[in-house]
Amino acid sequence: KPAQSYIALISTAILSSPEKKLLLSDIYQWIMDNYPYFKNKEKSWRNSVRHNLSLNECFVKAGRSDNGKGHFWAIHPANLEDFAKGDYHRR
Repeated sequence: KPAQSYIALISTAILSSPEKKLLLSDIYQWIMDNYPYFKNKEKSWRNSVRHNLSLNECFVKAGRSDNGKGHFWAIHPANLEDFAKGDYHRR
């Protein structure tokens, strides 16, 4: 299991995207692609991803997807600089 928190995993996924925003399905895919631990696991870890996105103010919705299904998720501007440096501590 990765040593990083879900906040760190989600943030790294979002920051790796060219537009600095991802759909939920793209966040799942990035985590599975970069951490094989999650690939063959039962899907309960996805609940943790959704929980972290919705409950942590460091993540914000950034518009709807082109097909209107789902929202893009981004990092709150107040957290962007710290997260880009790998600092995921809450302020």
